[in-house]
Amino acid sequence: MNTPISSREMRAVEVNSEYFGTSLLQLMENAGCCVAQAIVKRFSNDKRVVVFCGLGGNGGDGFVVARHLLAHGYSVTVVLAGRGRDICHVAAAHNWRALRAVGDQICVFEVCDSSSMPVVEADVVVDALLGTGSKGELRAPVLQMVEVVNSLGAFKVAVDVPTGVDADTGEVGSGGGVAVRADLTVTFYKSKVGLEVARRFVGVLEVCAIGLPLEFERFVGPGDVGLVGMSRFLGGHKGCFGRLLVVGGSSVFSGAPVLASLAALRTGVDIVYTAVPECVAHEVAALSPDLISLKLTGENLCPYNVAELEPYLSGVDAIVLGPGLGLDAKTFDFVKKFVDRVEKAGKPLLLDADGIKTFATCKRPLQSPLVLTPHRGEYQILTGQKLTGDVKKSIALIQQTAKELNATLLVKGETDIICSQEGRVKLNFTGNAGMTVGGTGDVLSGIVGGLLAQKTTPFEAAAAGAFINGACGDFTTANKGNHILASDLLEWIPKIFLDPMSHLKVKHP
Repeated sequence: MNTPISSREMRAVEVNSEYFGTSLLQLMENAGCCVAQAIVKRFSNDKRVVVFCGLGGNGGDGFVVARHLLAHGYSVTVVLAGRGRDICHVAAAHNWRALRAVGDQICVFEVCDSSSMPVVEADVVVDALLGTGSKGELRAPVLQMVEVVNSLGAFKVAVDVPTGVDADTGEVGSGGGVAVRADLTVTFYKSKVGLEVARRFVGVLEVCAIGLPLEFERFVGPGDVGLVGMSRFLGGHKGCFGRLLVVGGSSVFSGAPVLASLAALRTGVDIVYTAVPECVAHEVAALSPDLISLKLTGENLCPYNVAELEPYLSGVDAIVLGPGLGLDAKTFDFVKKFVDRVEKAGKPLLLDADGIKTFATCKRPLQSPLVLTPHRGEYQILTGQKLTGDVKKSIALIQQTAKELNATLLVKGETDIICSQEGRVKLNFTGNAGMTVGGTGDVLSGIVGGLLAQKTTPFEAAAAGAFINGACGDFTTANKGNHILASDLLEWIPKIFLDPMSHLKVKHP
């Protein structure tokens, strides 16, 4: 059996499936058909079936089950937890309308409170009340419906997960510890983590394919964007949503750390400190009033700058090192010493551009989170290995490097390859040839760094960051052609966060 999947990962795969051309309506139809077939396989059509449905996607699956069973000649009753007019899930609403179109052939009850609960008789009961996204205590009328389901002496079939069981932990909601005690649970795509724990509620477990290729889990899409960033809450104050330190710049390069810093701010991180040599600090500060520039002694970063940065390490949530850093001899010594201090502080570190080139001379696995974002040339400098156009071979090499360095690698290219030290792999297809302009990699570093500062895991930050950066490039190129500036990408970052599916209007992978 495939490794169980978490509810948030499943949600991302479902969103991504629509992006790659398989709609949620198709998935719902396939899911409902699977449950109906499981019933047809076990029971003749003289059996009475009652389908308890919620107002969300799980309820939509239940509507499809009812329709398919009707087509097989079963007597079907549907009990809805609420009013049909309140169904907001688009695919579920579509299937509700299809169900209502058959009129008197299916008996339907809309239950808003326990007083309107019908008395039903059934040989088979289908639980399609709440799905994998449900958390916490059951509330009326769902709680009462679960009690009714459990009281019936019928064979009980749960759709995806028994209502009341947490799909991730297997715990039963605090509503008196009530959950549907299923005889059969038909779950989709992969088993869910919580089902392995809550076996006493699950009964026989069947995992059904619903038209989602396993490869979709390897493709980065809008669903990955939905996984990242911090939820805002009332009462939050400056710093609650992350503090990032960007270290870079040199006597030659001043723009790169600015691009990274502004990109990070656009991800929603609260504070970004931009630490650069004093010779360019005034230029950096002049480029935007939103930047907090830290002036470091000297024209290029040197080992004694580490002491100047030490006070900030304890107060930030992540560090980006490398944009515009330069390759001065003393900078190599700075990188080695500074990486040691960051590791000691236990803070997530992203290395990019010259940061990767300098780290290559002293590379080693770190005990703190590490993300590396090389292009193919920088990857060769880092490892001594040249990547070919063969994606499978490239993945194998990058996975090995990620394992050896205990790091997440985001290798930029026509197809971005993201690998974690645990062996996870994602492929990103956003972006275009116009993004060869200098600075787009610095924007990527800022996006990923900003997500790291918001407590996103390195692998998820790298995957989402690759998609967002490439999508920004696609929107920019669609508007301006191959005449773009890296700074043009910045204005698109919030728009991709707000509506990552909008990228479909520009470019389909």
